[in-house]
Amino acid sequence: MESSSTGTGGTVTGGTVTGGRRQATRQKLYEAAVTLIAEKGFSATTVEEIAERAGVAKGTVYYNFASKNDLFEELLRHGVGLLTVSLRTAAQETEARGGTRVEALDAMIRAGLVFIDRYPAFTQLYVAELWRTNRTWQSTLMVVRREAVAVVETVLREGVERGELSAEIDVPLTAAAMVGMVLVAALDWQSFQSERSLDDVHSALSLLLRGRVSGNR
Repeated sequence: MESSSTGTGGTVTGGTVTGGRRQATRQKLYEAAVTLIAEKGFSATTVEEIAERAGVAKGTVYYNFASKNDLFEELLRHGVGLLTVSLRTAAQETEARGGTRVEALDAMIRAGLVFIDRYPAFTQLYVAELWRTNRTWQSTLMVVRREAVAVVETVLREGVERGELSAEIDVPLTAAAMVGMVLVAALDWQSFQSERSLDDVHSALSLLLRGRVSGNR
């Protein structure tokens, strides 16, 4: 998974080469961990295997993360952070073009599909962890999930305020439903309808967003 401006680790600015190298190492560990855990499950994946897959020494893992649990918690934070940034960017770019809030929501649906298409293993892990209640990182997962849903809530509220959307909608529940719709539809697409294109899937979800499933225009 590529890094972004979400702040997980150092970046190479003003000669801070050490921070940049550490971030690159953390990236390798994220990628190794997400792949192995998707293949074997969290409990069956060892720190030694993560280090070997990342091409680093075992001690490097513990230099960057206190434990395997800490690594996975940071992985979840990092991945959902990237998703949140992509959703926010889609909304901001639509706003800059003078688009409506409905168009911004549609752009966010596409951004979510693009993210999931790029990081399918992470998405599978994220969705699976949402349903678990006995993990040490559950509180962190709820916080980062809330951040992603809040981006959608903001656009929905703006749509209501501008009269583009009905004032009767339940904004928090609708935002959560939209995020869930994209996650579930995308995973179903990749698992059972992989012959379909991203544009095809986006078009289908766009119809749902615009309330045209019933045939009303």
